[in-house]
Amino acid sequence: MNSGPELKRTPIFEEHRAAGARLVPFAGWEMPVSYEGVKEEHLAVRSGCGIFDVSHMGEIETRGPEATAFLQRALSNDVAKLGVGGAQYSCLCAEDGGILDDLFSYQPSDGRYLTVSNAANHDADLDLLRTRAEGFEVELRDVAEDYAMIAVQGPDARRIVAGLADVELPARMRTAELEVAGVTALVCGTGYTGEPGVELLVGPGDAAGLWRALSDAGATPCGLGARDTLRLEVCFHLHGQDMGPERNPIEAGLGWCCKEATGFIGAEAVTAARVDGTDEKLVALTLTERGVPRPGNPLLRGGERVGALTSGTFAPSLHVGAGMGYVRSELAEPGTALEVDVRGRKRAAEIQPMPLYEKDKKG
Repeated sequence: MNSGPELKRTPIFEEHRAAGARLVPFAGWEMPVSYEGVKEEHLAVRSGCGIFDVSHMGEIETRGPEATAFLQRALSNDVAKLGVGGAQYSCLCAEDGGILDDLFSYQPSDGRYLTVSNAANHDADLDLLRTRAEGFEVELRDVAEDYAMIAVQGPDARRIVAGLADVELPARMRTAELEVAGVTALVCGTGYTGEPGVELLVGPGDAAGLWRALSDAGATPCGLGARDTLRLEVCFHLHGQDMGPERNPIEAGLGWCCKEATGFIGAEAVTAARVDGTDEKLVALTLTERGVPRPGNPLLRGGERVGALTSGTFAPSLHVGAGMGYVRSELAEPGTALEVDVRGRKRAAEIQPMPLYEKDKKG
């Protein structure tokens, strides 16, 4: 018997299966969580180059004479500063400032934007943006099925991709349409690991061949498990855990991507939080004794619950248990000692500056 909806598969799925990847359900997709092991893949990205199939992400194209004005209203960042060939991170906020999703927008050409959404939120994002587009002279298209996406990350990533490309790669937070391994790709200087690299958006029919070419050139196939440990070490947020509709960008530490002067939807609530402060703030911490924290673990101070973890794992580059979570704002300073209740056992921890991992302070 079928116990639920059929899982979607990316155009690279058969490559994962042939390589013996461990496949798991994720946001309605059947995705590789690991190949050789999360730790091994994590360290391969930190020391060399890893590739991730992120074709489950959604893409929304916005075109038209008022495309910039519309996105300026719909998204939290200053889209007018993006420019052709630019890339920009922003929040999609509700009227009350709650974070409905976090997005990357690219401007491949004048009057055309491509916005990448989280897989679980794609349909809801599209519906909301279409509603917000009413009254603007714009066209919104769901182009998720037009693209596959491969993230190439690590200190060797740009060298490997450049060796397969026909011209110089775009800089960080820039994008350009180039030929890579014989196929046309939108090459974006972005990523989710804290390492140098690019993300490649290509036609679905070109994805498997490009994946093989990258692997043959020395990139290590990696799964969602390593993607999660890598992003946690550099304190990149995961929507649905570290932020969501119940959290304002200010308490989530994302005020930097909110430009209230643009008048985006939710700007008034963000300004109020910025001026008045918030009851809780997102912090990063490491355990000062053995243990592996997990999402949902209570955070304690003097035996009193003062917050909870939203992300937690063993950090392979730091050799310690690490996490992020919300605590009372008065306790959010680095150096504050806390305890993490890990399945009934209290583990000593200390709030750390973000990011937890940097090249010059790795463990």
